[in-house]
Amino acid sequence: MNHHSVRGGSGDKRERILHSAERVFALKGYYGAKVSDIAEDAGVADGTIYLYFRSKDDLLISLFEAQMDRVHAALAGATQGPASASEKLRRFIRAYMDLTADNRHGAEVIAIELRQSAKFMKEYKNPRFAEFLKLLAGIIAEGQKAGAFRGDVPAPVAARALFGALDELTVAWVTSRDGKIDIRKAGDWIGNLVLQGLESAPRNQR
Repeated sequence: MNHHSVRGGSGDKRERILHSAERVFALKGYYGAKVSDIAEDAGVADGTIYLYFRSKDDLLISLFEAQMDRVHAALAGATQGPASASEKLRRFIRAYMDLTADNRHGAEVIAIELRQSAKFMKEYKNPRFAEFLKLLAGIIAEGQKAGAFRGDVPAPVAARALFGALDELTVAWVTSRDGKIDIRKAGDWIGNLVLQGLESAPRNQR
């Protein structure tokens, strides 16, 4: 059993359970993980889990929401302030890949294990992901309004396409065993590809 320092508040215990769930889901897989495994890792009794979470599905969704709250806060912070839409888009990609690189277990749960939950895929409305896409589409729309980005691709479509590329790289990274993928460098490459595709052509090239 892992011996975590026990802090006073119930919020601390809930956070500890979430951190343990992230580790266990990443190491054992969503289907392979048992609630008792998570309780053991967190250093709590099995029944304690159910004081905070209704089921293993609820644990997974709560873990996703906590992760997305952290992601959204970091990305919003990285893209604030005076900067061109191109620079904001680069900052967004770098911040996203930094978060991925700094939390491999969390990235694996989000990129792989989450999709193993039928409840998540079919029933969860996913407002956190909608906020993420809205932030990204807003940067693209800002560039289109300024004339820096081409306007013939709807911003929400471009945002989903960019996320799809980043997500696929994340999947490749968390499932690679040879360590050949540099996730931060790959993010810069994707940024170059996307920005070159989005940039408006100079007037004499149109």
